[in-house]
Amino acid sequence: MSKVADIDEGLYSRQLYVVGHEAMRRMATTSVLVAGMRGLGVEIAKNVILCGVKSVTVQDEGLTEWADLSSQFFLKESHVGQNRATCSLQSLSDLNPHVSVSAHTGPLTPDLLQRFQVVVLTDSSLDDHKRFGELCHSRGIKLIVADTKGLCGQLFCDFGEEYEVSDRDGEAPATAAVHGVTQDNPGVVLCLDDQTHGFADGARVVFSGVGGMTQLNALGPVEIRVRGPHSFSIGDTSAFSAYERGGVVTEVKQPLMLNFKPLSEALLDNELIKMNDFGKIARHQTLHLAFQALHSFVAKEKRLPHLWSEADADALLDLVRELNAAAQLERLDEDAVRTLAFTARGDLAPMNAVIGGFAAHEVIKACSGKFTPLQQWLYFDALECLPGEEHRRTEGFSSTGTRYDGQTAVFGSAFQEDLGRQKYFLVGAGAIGCELLKNFALMGLGAGEQGQITVTDMDCIERSNLNRQFLFRSQDIGKPKSEVAAKAARDMNPQMRIVAHQNRLGPESEAVYDYSFFMGLDGAAAALDNVEARVYLDGRCVKHKRPMLEGGTLGGKGHTLVVVPHLTESYGQEKSGNTGAFPLCTLKNFPHRIEHTLQWARDQFEGLFKQTPENVNHFLSDAGFVQRTLGHGDAEALEVLGSVWSSLSSGDGGRRPASWADCVSWARREWEVLYNNDIRQLLHCFPPHQVTSTGLPFWSGSKRCPHPLTFDPDNTTHMEYVAAAANLYAQIYGIKATKESIREILKKVHVPPFNPKSSVKIHVTDKEMEEDKEKGSDDAEKAQLEDLKAKLASPSVKRSAGRMFPVDFEKDDDSHMDFIVAASNLRAENYDIPAADRHQSRRIAGRIIPAISTTTAAVAGLMCLELYKLVQRHQEIRWYRAAYVNLAVQYFVMSLPCGPQRFTVAGRTYSMWDDFLVEGRRGGRQEMTLGDLVQHVKDEHNLSVCGLFYGPAVLFNGQEERLRLSVSDLVRTVTRKDIPPNTKMLDLIPSFAEDEDSEQVPTIRYLL
Repeated sequence: MSKVADIDEGLYSRQLYVVGHEAMRRMATTSVLVAGMRGLGVEIAKNVILCGVKSVTVQDEGLTEWADLSSQFFLKESHVGQNRATCSLQSLSDLNPHVSVSAHTGPLTPDLLQRFQVVVLTDSSLDDHKRFGELCHSRGIKLIVADTKGLCGQLFCDFGEEYEVSDRDGEAPATAAVHGVTQDNPGVVLCLDDQTHGFADGARVVFSGVGGMTQLNALGPVEIRVRGPHSFSIGDTSAFSAYERGGVVTEVKQPLMLNFKPLSEALLDNELIKMNDFGKIARHQTLHLAFQALHSFVAKEKRLPHLWSEADADALLDLVRELNAAAQLERLDEDAVRTLAFTARGDLAPMNAVIGGFAAHEVIKACSGKFTPLQQWLYFDALECLPGEEHRRTEGFSSTGTRYDGQTAVFGSAFQEDLGRQKYFLVGAGAIGCELLKNFALMGLGAGEQGQITVTDMDCIERSNLNRQFLFRSQDIGKPKSEVAAKAARDMNPQMRIVAHQNRLGPESEAVYDYSFFMGLDGAAAALDNVEARVYLDGRCVKHKRPMLEGGTLGGKGHTLVVVPHLTESYGQEKSGNTGAFPLCTLKNFPHRIEHTLQWARDQFEGLFKQTPENVNHFLSDAGFVQRTLGHGDAEALEVLGSVWSSLSSGDGGRRPASWADCVSWARREWEVLYNNDIRQLLHCFPPHQVTSTGLPFWSGSKRCPHPLTFDPDNTTHMEYVAAAANLYAQIYGIKATKESIREILKKVHVPPFNPKSSVKIHVTDKEMEEDKEKGSDDAEKAQLEDLKAKLASPSVKRSAGRMFPVDFEKDDDSHMDFIVAASNLRAENYDIPAADRHQSRRIAGRIIPAISTTTAAVAGLMCLELYKLVQRHQEIRWYRAAYVNLAVQYFVMSLPCGPQRFTVAGRTYSMWDDFLVEGRRGGRQEMTLGDLVQHVKDEHNLSVCGLFYGPAVLFNGQEERLRLSVSDLVRTVTRKDIPPNTKMLDLIPSFAEDEDSEQVPTIRYLL
């Protein structure tokens, strides 16, 4: 495969939605040098290789030390004493077959650097930074400097005198549907109010499909001035024709030119420091000086400061004060300088993951010309991870010659033992899960005799995973993710105690992840790709009062959240309703965005090739299918049973195919129905010049007036639809496609003529549709339903029918996407909506979440920094952080998590973390009765239970006879169900006589 001309879409599928094809092609021509193969260097190299540049050379003269094993995940104990670059080479090469990886074990020289377009320095002196910085700046080589020391990190970029950014944020160009345009100077464009237009002031846009004021369609990119979320102004439109209807306005992205200073000059410019935590402005400005001073200290002493040495901390602080004599900072954060000195020998996997992820994303920018690069300095610290002063004085921080030396240098040996004792539950072994397991292995989480990591993931490895789930290799495709990831983590750290499951976390797995399981945990980490699963895990953690780490990514964007019992809010309940759902009437009759036509195409696929075959099979195997369907209402029954009959019937009027030619004929007729007949019927009901009862045009606003299409065998999209639909139709009937020409078959196909019917009613709103459903069907529909029931009741129908083969939509199946793309774009043409290419269609219809390894690494690192705090049991919310990042534009904000919401019951304040824990069989005695429970709550909490609920079931509402029943018997009696044997705890919701109107009350957690 030619790397420049072709992109391996199977491997890079998720990443392509982040960077795009053109940027990927540029990356595939770029050679990168990563100097330094300690933990930070290998993190950067790993991410850059996964992202798919042309070649990566890793350089390191040094030999592996024990301390390297705490952060360098490709080094093993057997590598101690051997060259780091050489030992890492094979593992790095295995990450991506399209990237050439080599090792250089000699020194950095100007001749070496000039062989590369991008150079990354991670373990070099300040003199080297300056010297090579001048060389790179003068030769047009992009330079990135990255460093971590303990809990502090530094990042620098120099992309040259003139650097053009082709796409500053990587977002899709904003588009909006036009609602109206004034004839004025300046003309004001009004957009539909179903969503904000999303344009920035000064953006350039083009128009298409505008009716009436057609001069707009011929304009080149025109600059706009934003007037509000749904309007903007353009140039003089006073001489243009009057606007009538329709139109789409689309942003035209403009390139951005940037200038960078060489490192020697940038060192003197504090204005180039990018702030990411506005509560730490003084600290970041101080760290800018402190890292320079640290280089001076090393140059003079030939070593880093000794661990927790007061004398060395004083010496470093003196050097910083000297630098500040010229810099004149308003405030010098002397505590940060001293802490940097104390911990500079530390090498922490989470810090390397954060800075490494950021740095690797800057490499992607340097290679591709896409996204806004860092200008030019970034400092990041997590000093709030450190234990208190008293703990520091009693800890042993000396090097002991173990794989954790880089971590114990910061936190001490006692903390390391505590890490080893942790029992953690990792849910998800995908992209973030792999990164977390890497960090867990390097940190030694759960690696002690009493510790354990339990990881569960129900998925198996696919090829597209390999681009960002770096624990997997091509030979692992088809294997369970959790098992392969667990093995890879044990390979990194043989001391890891890890158990792999393939369970989906949910009510069905509560027999495994029960009360005893959660009560035995120290915490959980969510590495999930859907909100529903996050909400469920969050609820389990709240119920059992266990902390939870949560993180997610969307392309270059990422977030992290730490949930701490009694201190913070939880992840929270899933918002009611599906905010991403489109109104049914919009999809059926009034689309105005490509998302509408793609969802309509998905619905067509599901209905024709999955739901109908499934219903046929149910009908053939289940004698009660028809009666059960009738119970769903006449409208639904008519649709379902009608599709079943038409799929089973044969002969005149039937659609059951017997050959490939029959399938092609069906597809051609289906094309006619969808893109001609249905549109003609819609226009018959609502003609183009129809007006509403208020005299306004019906076809205005979000309603775009459609036009029917005429089938043309020379039109590529028309033929692609027929071929794709015929292929899938043949598949559900078990018919094999033949070599018979589709074009020749089409010559013999009879397409019935169509005449619109005045009796057809088309719903304009979903509300109108629901109202008609509530009214019930009319006499004609009832007669039609009776006729269907009679036909399907014939014994001959089942005797002559064969089972069908439903097709589950798969976004990576080309034959499925062939149908979706053609079906959607034809409907878009009906409504003058700009078509979407295959790449865009796959993302929208397949609901693909864009992903790239750089963001994933950074998010996992941020989560593990919070893990340090959880293990130390920090009890003040000020120590914890939530993070929000957008690496495309170097947006990086840390904030305090929110505390839990409070509520009051009978004058006492509670939060979601408060509940009433009751042991139903305390001391092995007979189980409590409901009366005992009511009395217990009165004695312990001075509250009188007047009502009790178990889910939707009302257990007690004043019925005195129920007070004598045991709680479990009462639950069985009221619900008429047995309590599942794995259930150890019942959640009972009380109401109290002292405050019956309370919207929130503490839950009674009743232990069986």
